[in-house]
Amino acid sequence: MTSEARPLRTTAPLVLVGLMATSLFINYIDRGNLATGATQIRADLGLSATAYGALAAGFYFAYAFCQLPAGALSDRWGGKVVLAIGAALWSVSTLLTGFVQGFLGLFVLRLMLGMGESVAFTTTSKIIASNVPKAQMGLANGVIGFGYLVGPAAGTFIGGLLMIQWGWRATFVLFGAASMLWLLPWSRVRISSPLADDVASAEGASSEGAGAERAGAGPEVTLRQILSRRALWGASLGHFAGNWNWYFILGYLPMYLEMQRGFSKAHMATVVSSAYLVNALAALFAGWAIDKAMARGWSPSLTLKVPLALAHVAGLVCMLAMPGMPVGWCIALLFVYEIALGLSCPAYFIIPQIMAGPSAAARWVGMQNMMGNMPGIIGVFFAGVLIDAGGGSYGTAFLLAGLVNVLGLIGWLAILPRVAPVDWHAD
Repeated sequence: MTSEARPLRTTAPLVLVGLMATSLFINYIDRGNLATGATQIRADLGLSATAYGALAAGFYFAYAFCQLPAGALSDRWGGKVVLAIGAALWSVSTLLTGFVQGFLGLFVLRLMLGMGESVAFTTTSKIIASNVPKAQMGLANGVIGFGYLVGPAAGTFIGGLLMIQWGWRATFVLFGAASMLWLLPWSRVRISSPLADDVASAEGASSEGAGAERAGAGPEVTLRQILSRRALWGASLGHFAGNWNWYFILGYLPMYLEMQRGFSKAHMATVVSSAYLVNALAALFAGWAIDKAMARGWSPSLTLKVPLALAHVAGLVCMLAMPGMPVGWCIALLFVYEIALGLSCPAYFIIPQIMAGPSAAARWVGMQNMMGNMPGIIGVFFAGVLIDAGGGSYGTAFLLAGLVNVLGLIGWLAILPRVAPVDWHAD
């Protein structure tokens, strides 16, 4: 066999998952830097809580509405290529944030960051659905969840300490430059699976070869078919409710602890990063436990819906109680919420990966993630408005975050049907 004809060695699924988890780790560090440096940035640029909320909402506006194009591009070009483009875009936008001089420039870069980061879950779900056996999907998604949940922990702790020493501008430049290094190992990845269409796109194969790979992935699925599934809407409503709480905590917890509870930035960084780390470890454990439960014959519906429901119950109780509790109890409730959330995180994406399959996972996740990220637009912005209207009090924002969990229970338990692969041929 000539060197030209020798097949390229494909990357093992474990390595793929590890690199994708690392990309999500970086993704969540870069998006969370605004919250970590919020007090410095607001003072330096003269921003109100409403203006800060608009910046946070701008990111999620671009992030949410780029989900569908990201899913379509992942199906067309392959997950490897699209993830690389997105990572380059979000790294550059993070670096340039260190040079902005006002609200408008920062807002534009937050839009750019949202566009780049929008590819993360569509591409990773596409690659997992195409390359990871169903029996290992729990652990794969647990590792991915660990990556994006430990990102805020590392970002808050390291970023907080760097901002104390060097300020927020130098920290953004450093994180942006460091983020670009991930592209080096990712460029060496080779994806090839009987179920995947990534290889044809990622390796520059002919259009005939790409068509053959797509044909091997299953029946051609249209967006209309995906939108007609009740399961999509149940999962999207549940995702919406879960993210309302998560993004409120990501966006406002550092400020809340500093401005309402009197924490120093170093104390805040330690507490918040510890809570996020516990969250990430819970997600990693949940992924392993999900695989074990299914291997023992537990139904996917029971295995996946129970932790989701428990997370919403915990979110409801903790969000309502935290503002009125002494600081020790407030932090304890924060950790309860983070553990419950972590245990539910793998289920968010295992459900569409199982139900949609390789043929439609990227677009399904794109639609689900688009609707699931609407709280980043309306919730984060509205929280800033409520805080300003309340004279700096966070009580009403916490109350609203708690009540939204009722929608999550409706979505996962009442609307989402049995979790099983969709028969797209029957549509």
